[in-house]
Amino acid sequence: MSEPRILLVDDDESLNRLVCQYLEGQGFEVTVVTDGVTAVETIERESPDVVILDLMLPGQDGLSVCREVRPRFDGAILMLTALDDDIDEVAGLETGADDYLAKPVRPRVLLARIRALLRRRETDSNSSSVVDEISTACLCINQSTRSVHVNDQSVEVTDAEFALLWLLAQHKGRVLSRDDINKNLRGLEHDGYDRSIDLRISRLRKKIGDDSREPKVIKSVRGKGYLLTP
Repeated sequence: MSEPRILLVDDDESLNRLVCQYLEGQGFEVTVVTDGVTAVETIERESPDVVILDLMLPGQDGLSVCREVRPRFDGAILMLTALDDDIDEVAGLETGADDYLAKPVRPRVLLARIRALLRRRETDSNSSSVVDEISTACLCINQSTRSVHVNDQSVEVTDAEFALLWLLAQHKGRVLSRDDINKNLRGLEHDGYDRSIDLRISRLRKKIGDDSREPKVIKSVRGKGYLLTP
């Protein structure tokens, strides 16, 4: 089995050296590019398994790179964002990133995120030949086609939003804590400061027409987590 291929897109030379050395030591094949224009060309030419994409790049910023390649690239995109910047997190997820990681990058955390993305991709690939569908009173979620319908109306969601909604659907009627969600989607425990799950829930509610003040479909259970109502 070939080594997973990682494309690292960042113009920080010291970070690139650190990440390359660490990931190559873990059995990954790593290619580095330092500007957005070259990133687009490399992603489309080489189709890596995972792209680690910084937001701030010369030539073309990370968001526009993600937006441009996403319709034709089925690998995972992990966005590197500014520390505690909700705007960067939301923007990255909305343009099609599968996950995000705030700088400064901790190699072990980065490795866990990459492995979680690869596991998700393998799971999707293994189930691609089977129609796997979960329905509730108003939702229909299809794993094979990665489609979401609300009252028979198609709803566009990002890959990251779909992964979260599918996880909730698999456990509909059961409360999933943020730890449960993070471990399933990222392979990590919730650190208490990461708001990506809350942001995705907010986006999903808006897209499926679930009132955020009194949600009926994706409910918040105070002190425990979230559940999808059956």
